[in-house]
Amino acid sequence: MADRFFPNVMPDYVAETPPTQEETPPQGGEDSLIKLLSMPFSALSQRLKRTALDLKETAVIETWGLTGQHVRDFTLYSGVLGTAYLLFRAYLVTANKTDLGLCSEIVKACDSASLGSRDVTFICGRAGVCALGAVAAKHNGDERLMNYYLTQFNEIKLPRSLPDELLYGRVGFLWACLFLNKHIGQGTVPPTYTGAVVSEIIKNGRRLANKGRCPLMFEWYGEKYLGAAHGLAGIMHVLMHMELKIDEIEDVKGTLRYMIKNRFPRGNYPASEEDRNGDVLVHWCHGAPGVALTLAKAAEVFGDDEFLEAAIDAAEVVWNRGLLKRVGVCHGISGNAYVFLSLYRLTGKMEFLYRAKAFACFLLDRAHKLISDGEMHGGDSPYSLFEGSGGMAHLFLDMIEPSEARFPAYEL
Repeated sequence: MADRFFPNVMPDYVAETPPTQEETPPQGGEDSLIKLLSMPFSALSQRLKRTALDLKETAVIETWGLTGQHVRDFTLYSGVLGTAYLLFRAYLVTANKTDLGLCSEIVKACDSASLGSRDVTFICGRAGVCALGAVAAKHNGDERLMNYYLTQFNEIKLPRSLPDELLYGRVGFLWACLFLNKHIGQGTVPPTYTGAVVSEIIKNGRRLANKGRCPLMFEWYGEKYLGAAHGLAGIMHVLMHMELKIDEIEDVKGTLRYMIKNRFPRGNYPASEEDRNGDVLVHWCHGAPGVALTLAKAAEVFGDDEFLEAAIDAAEVVWNRGLLKRVGVCHGISGNAYVFLSLYRLTGKMEFLYRAKAFACFLLDRAHKLISDGEMHGGDSPYSLFEGSGGMAHLFLDMIEPSEARFPAYEL
């Protein structure tokens, strides 16, 4: 099990110290990591920003420039739409219009590539292309193009056979609706439409639960998953952003309590109801990190201490076992850092900001060498947003203003 993560030997706290004038930027080794952790946050954030922008440029070259601007994978998860999303995030941080223009150019190519796709979600489907395209067009002041993408979005049909999970299912489409309403304006996708989708999800969840121990249950390819990507955590996370009836709210709460009750003895969460692998996965997609983000959202929405306490307990698992031997946001250190950023945003406690900083510093200090040495996996799609260094760049950009940090395509 330990071969999945690096032992976390970082101190629980390192005081910030003013840099000396002659001090060179730390590089490599235990001392260099401690020096990074002791840097004043303002200085560290500038280092993270420079590295993030370098990583962004590399992602653009590798996923866009070297392909001859040919789209092999249009998805946000592992494809070039993830590069467009990273460019949009960089634009929001730096106000660099070149990034926004390139984002729009890539989305245009993804629009053509995704025509006819049966996938309808934000992360893996056409909804992500249309939603990001519309929002980028709004920021560009191009109303005609914005309306084109909104029209294309409205033409997306949800098949009856669609699952309910996040990556390929109904809540993945709903997240795209939420993204549009946040960035273009409430009512861009009307509640009458999203409400019908929510009702379908609740109905399906109740039917499969069938008065069982959990009020809502869902399957993906025959497995009853609990995590963020395909299971209960992701579905509950999106539902908590929607207008729910009182009985639906109680079902969401009851489902979260069921998950908490059925965690492993050491605090981690099973990948599925019949988890055959045991207590090994500490990922956003499966395990404590994704569940922690959902529980933090529940604490914010419902104001219940039980959800906050459970989120903090899950974050402890992430601190102890979350320095994964991968860099991405789906199943890597970058994604796990967002657990601490979410709790910092919710509680204002500096211990969570320090832990996010520690994970970011570990990546800044060691990721490149560990990947070069074969001790860390750079991702099956090594420059992508969810599997590779694109996600690390997104985290570094979010560390500049931690109160504004959001796990990409999951937190709003």
